[in-house]
Amino acid sequence: MTQTAAPRVRTLVLLLLAAVCALFAAAGPAAAHAALTGSDPRQGAVVDRAPARVSLTFSESVSLDDDSLRVLDPVGRRVDRGAPENVSGTTYGVALHSGLPDGTYTVTYQVVSADSHPVSGAFTFSVGAPSETSVAVGDQAGGGGLVDGLYGLARYVAYAGFVVLVGGAAFVLACWPRGSGIRTVQRVVVSGWLALTAATLALLLLRGSYTGSGEAADIFDLGLLGEVLQTKTGAALVSRLLLLAAAALFVAVLFGAYDKREDDEKRDLTFGLAVGGTVVAVGLAATWAMSEHASVGLQAGLAMPVDVLHLLAVAAWLGGLTTLLAALYRAPAATPVDASAVRRFSRVAFGSVVALVVTGAYQSWRQLGSWTAFTDTRYGQLLLAKIGLVGVLVGVAYFSRRWTGRLVAGAGAETGAEAQAGTGEGSVGMAGGSGGAGATEGAGGSDSAGASEVAVASEGTVASEGASASEGTDAPAGTDAPGGAGASGTVGDATRAAQLARQRAAVDAARQKKLRDADPRRSGLRRSVLAETGVAVVLLAVTTVLTQTEPGRTEQEARAATSSSAASGDASASGAVTLDLPFDTGGKDGKGVVRIELDPARVGANSVHVFVESPDGRAVDIPELKLAFTLKAKDIGPLSVAPDHITTGHWSASGVQLPMAGDWEVAATVRTSDIDQVTVSKNTQIG
Repeated sequence: MTQTAAPRVRTLVLLLLAAVCALFAAAGPAAAHAALTGSDPRQGAVVDRAPARVSLTFSESVSLDDDSLRVLDPVGRRVDRGAPENVSGTTYGVALHSGLPDGTYTVTYQVVSADSHPVSGAFTFSVGAPSETSVAVGDQAGGGGLVDGLYGLARYVAYAGFVVLVGGAAFVLACWPRGSGIRTVQRVVVSGWLALTAATLALLLLRGSYTGSGEAADIFDLGLLGEVLQTKTGAALVSRLLLLAAAALFVAVLFGAYDKREDDEKRDLTFGLAVGGTVVAVGLAATWAMSEHASVGLQAGLAMPVDVLHLLAVAAWLGGLTTLLAALYRAPAATPVDASAVRRFSRVAFGSVVALVVTGAYQSWRQLGSWTAFTDTRYGQLLLAKIGLVGVLVGVAYFSRRWTGRLVAGAGAETGAEAQAGTGEGSVGMAGGSGGAGATEGAGGSDSAGASEVAVASEGTVASEGASASEGTDAPAGTDAPGGAGASGTVGDATRAAQLARQRAAVDAARQKKLRDADPRRSGLRRSVLAETGVAVVLLAVTTVLTQTEPGRTEQEARAATSSSAASGDASASGAVTLDLPFDTGGKDGKGVVRIELDPARVGANSVHVFVESPDGRAVDIPELKLAFTLKAKDIGPLSVAPDHITTGHWSASGVQLPMAGDWEVAATVRTSDIDQVTVSKNTQIG
């Protein structure tokens, strides 16, 4: 890499890493991909008697363990019994102990959705009437903190490793077979394999803690690891490791036996490697498709192969782009990337973009379900960001194609010029070679140095420079005989000659690289490919966060269910508000209780039932009963109500209008004789 290019590359890499870290920081805990869409009792409901079972309904199937569903009484004691079980479809329940007292109960749940992500939360319901105390439940999110961050990072590294491994190997086989012998290309592909293998092992270890306690101490819990291996996600990760063993064999053949074959022999081996590599790549992609978004929900049978194709297209484009960038900057000067290889990759990238557009459109429809989800849900907003990045990437790729065309045209012109001047170049090279060899031999050197100079000179070294450099070795030769008969002199001259040969080779390589880097067509291509790769890194980060985000369709369904549940819960909680007001008028038979029932205790028309009972609970009639409603915070009232007498101890009024929500005072005026009267009151919330 040139001195001017190196700082730019380092700066861009640092910026990209900062962007990736920012994306992960903004991601927060992994969002659930299944949502609670209903429960029995409903959230916030007030029921007359304790239910025998609490059941929860989710938007998709979930996995349970013995502690997935818990029900706590007002003081925090567990009142559920037995293990949770699947009631029907996506509804799961747990039985309760009998004879539960009145009060507010808290239901907590922590399960794993079918697409591998933890789902957790809590809600309350009341028996008889809400109690003054209930259990405070903290954040129930699975994973969290260090474990959640490590799990998200491992997912990103796994995606990146897959892209580099599959895309790099495809670039060598389909675009640049000569690249199988380039050390830089080999390192890129092997690094992808190592990254994917390490990330998969990390995901296996982190999985139990991520979906459970979220404690770092549980990462190496073998019991949790055993439970993970029995889940769908654990099976997918183990399958990925087995496929990576096959991928290691593929890489060994690609950079071993394949590289050593002649061009004619490579054609036969290419077909076998292409078939075997495709099978392994499809299998690796399927480990994601079979355990995440595509495996559940709408049209899962079609979504999984579409997801596999989408991942392979991403790998072919971005992985090939990464390999091309490394080759453009770090490939040896003697074996630069062919213009034809860049042209072939341009075609592969174009086909990948077409596949991404088609499969991405289907996935967007499947995960969003409506146009409003693009802006109303976090998944839709991230998807818009991804679409924007893909657009930028395609725009930069357009300029890369233009530079590719210029490079191909320039390569054709250079080939024609070399064909016309080939004889002259050969003679210059031979002259330089013979001059260098003669000078070295005169100094007592070996023939290998001369041979090296022939090779160097034939690559473009000026003969006079080679001769003068060789002559500089005469003085320190250290030999007594003209032919270098001294043993020590022979060894010393041979070492010096070898050093000289290496120096000349390095100087010549640097000169060729400088000439290559000075080519504006190749330099422009490197810059555009570098920009493409930079955008691709951020795009991959957004994609990783996207896979950890609740799909827009599910989020909207959950919102609708929550709103409906909340409305029903409010109605149930305030649908039969009962106020007991003890009274004592001070006269004979002047003690008792006025029970006022307000339904539905909301803004608008309400019905009121009033029951008067003696201290021993008998229904009694009184000469007069009046009600008044006052909202002191808004200076409304008192609104007087004279209920009609229905039967002994029972009065009723309908159509009682309460114009505004708030904390209303309900007052009852009770007269038990001509002179004994009292007014008692109590506040209640009108929603």
